[in-house]
Amino acid sequence: MDIKIGNNVLQKEGYKAFIPLDFPPKGIFEFSQEILDKSSKAHFLIGKLNGIVHVLPELSSFLLMFMAKDAENSSQIEGTRATIIDLMETNINVNEKETDSEDILYYIKALQYGLKRIEKLPLSLRLIKEVHRELITGARSSFFANPGEFRKTQNWIGGKNINEASYIPPTVFEMKRSLSDLEKFFYSEKETFPLIQIALIHAQFEAIHPFLDGNGRCGRLLIALLLKDKKLLQSPVLFLSSYFKKHQIDYYQKLNNYHQGKVDDWVSFFLDGIIEVSKKSIDILKKVSDIYNEDLDKLSSLSKREYLSTSLVLKKLYVQPIVSVSVVAQWTGFSRRGAQKVIDRLIGLGVLELRNSSAKYDKSYGYVKYIKIFNK
Repeated sequence: MDIKIGNNVLQKEGYKAFIPLDFPPKGIFEFSQEILDKSSKAHFLIGKLNGIVHVLPELSSFLLMFMAKDAENSSQIEGTRATIIDLMETNINVNEKETDSEDILYYIKALQYGLKRIEKLPLSLRLIKEVHRELITGARSSFFANPGEFRKTQNWIGGKNINEASYIPPTVFEMKRSLSDLEKFFYSEKETFPLIQIALIHAQFEAIHPFLDGNGRCGRLLIALLLKDKKLLQSPVLFLSSYFKKHQIDYYQKLNNYHQGKVDDWVSFFLDGIIEVSKKSIDILKKVSDIYNEDLDKLSSLSKREYLSTSLVLKKLYVQPIVSVSVVAQWTGFSRRGAQKVIDRLIGLGVLELRNSSAKYDKSYGYVKYIKIFNK
């Protein structure tokens, strides 16, 4: 079923900009039984995910890797080639060449900021602007993005100039009206199922394209904030950027189809993503829990003194799974020699592996089996 979302309207400058109708338009909630069934399945899996989160030990230690993988995938959708491994290597080695891994770092900071801020400030245009400020300020690729402010000029997608654009978002005046409609829709809880509502918000935000840069990343961050704001997830362990990256061509095509009126098409695709990623997150959490318990048991053979320092480092590896002697020395307060002993002990237990044997100084070591869980 097609639902008219807006029109391409000729502007005095000679180009046609997409002008959204009042949102939500009439009929937008009349979804097929297939989509309603997908919505029910997606809600069930999120409930199952919440159940696992509730009983998982040391959950806070694992959350950063979930955020980091979303940051990696979301940034790579926009053309960033770096990975979280690049970011971690750069963080522990000051001599490492600068890469575009900082795009991932800014994404993580923006996500952490938004998830903390939403505990006190309801989801709003104000919060979205604050998250955009955290995402963009200082980033190398976004010098003219006006961080934290909605655009005051016309933007476009594709092409060297607006006349070659593949899509032209609303004019500034219409953008403000459309954003006001969207903000009201944030608080609409009786008109449709929450996951369908989140799907619509993401697509409508991308259609409006309110920032000069960072709209894609900010829009994907918005999904995570909505899941928390609507109390669908206790902790941020479900991110759709991996699904969007895996199906990147379809992702862009479905969003393009959305503002052409194919709302069902987009919502169905979005719910498929929730279902697929929920299953993946459930699998990841179970595997993480298994290796956590398995490796913690390995430490039982150590003396009390050895156990205290080694267990401290093991728990921190779930936050930062690539380390150097300097990092472990900082964590433990030990000398470099003492830190190396802890690392050697973890290597002997089959926890850490040497990553760069050719390095003369500050060799890096990785919690490889943990990293592999997130890289599959």
